[in-house]
Amino acid sequence: MFDVNRIRKDFPILEEEIYGKPLVYLDNGATTQRPLQVVERMTEYYLRYNSNVHRGVHYLSNKCTDANEQARETVREFINAVSTDEIIFTRGTTESINLVAHSFGEAFIREGDEIIVTEMEHHANIVPWQMLCERKKAVLKVVPFNGKGELNMEEFGKLLNERVKLVGVAYVSNVLGTVNPVKEIIDAAHAFGAYVLVDGAQAIQHIPVDMQALDCDFFAFSGHKVYGPTGVGVLYGKRGLLEQMPPWQGGGEMIKEVRFEKTTYNDLPFKFEAGTPDFIGVIGLGEALEYVKGIGLQDIASYEHDLMNYAMEQIRTVPNIILFGEAAEKSSVISFGIGGIHHFDLGTLLDKMGIAIRTGQLCAEPVMQHYGVTGMARASIAMYNTREEIDVFCEGLRKIEKIFKL
Repeated sequence: MFDVNRIRKDFPILEEEIYGKPLVYLDNGATTQRPLQVVERMTEYYLRYNSNVHRGVHYLSNKCTDANEQARETVREFINAVSTDEIIFTRGTTESINLVAHSFGEAFIREGDEIIVTEMEHHANIVPWQMLCERKKAVLKVVPFNGKGELNMEEFGKLLNERVKLVGVAYVSNVLGTVNPVKEIIDAAHAFGAYVLVDGAQAIQHIPVDMQALDCDFFAFSGHKVYGPTGVGVLYGKRGLLEQMPPWQGGGEMIKEVRFEKTTYNDLPFKFEAGTPDFIGVIGLGEALEYVKGIGLQDIASYEHDLMNYAMEQIRTVPNIILFGEAAEKSSVISFGIGGIHHFDLGTLLDKMGIAIRTGQLCAEPVMQHYGVTGMARASIAMYNTREEIDVFCEGLRKIEKIFKL
């Protein structure tokens, strides 16, 4: 049985009070909290074993190297990749996508080629492709979405042709919560010889993912979205593709041999991991994934699905509520407004009640433009949130609506 109260005990921050009110943390789409197990594991390595990885022959270095590579195996197992050679550690989803845009772009994109993204993408899955298109004189095309926040798959089909080299798509929209039909997108793109990068930042903590079943070419996610540390993330890439892509940074570790005449590069995955990594962050990420695995991602998904349905039912009872994104397949994100109230005011007043949400453009200006708004308020749930917290949140919205009605 999924025991949310037991899980909450692993997150001391959830016992904090804000302005004398119990914290209701609903900003999980921006960053999740970390359980004690992750913090303690990282602290142990900082205090007892700290030493650079892959370089030393002494005990401390070997201890950290082994833990770093065990974390790589944990990631491989968590996403069901074929090999640890396909798991590259980065600073997060943004760096992972930029790595592909630079390295894949250098190897595969030519003038006149086309790249497809969707209208609902986070800036991190738009801007790197724009920059690549500017460098290579390629063409960026956009799949629109409808009023419910669902991709127009018919339009996507029309955009596909032999000139398309890559499709970038979020598994779950960070604004709309839409769970996109990524398997359908991947299969359709592959039929035209195109590759697919899936932004998994908002999926990895909510939905079981399987690289071999999905068959995507690249998959990116961040540690701090899945109860791990900030500043560390993962790029999964199919080995055959990664072997054809040049390194995007030069330095230590990514080389086999350096001569002034010529440098030869290291094997995967180290070819893409120049310099000293955040190895203790990587160890923390591995611990976070083990923590999630111990609870059971399928059980987490089921609990969050029920909680999300409850939250949507309750928020619809708030007078003058405006909901952005009501897709049939939706996960853990509610973006909203209240008629006549600025989103910044909503966030500020909720904060005074101890309720943490996100406000603004949510790093997705094209979505704001689609709805004709300057910004939104966003509540995003995680496995440690409760129905009681949803009730407090919705009651807070009702109070704010009454204040502005006076």
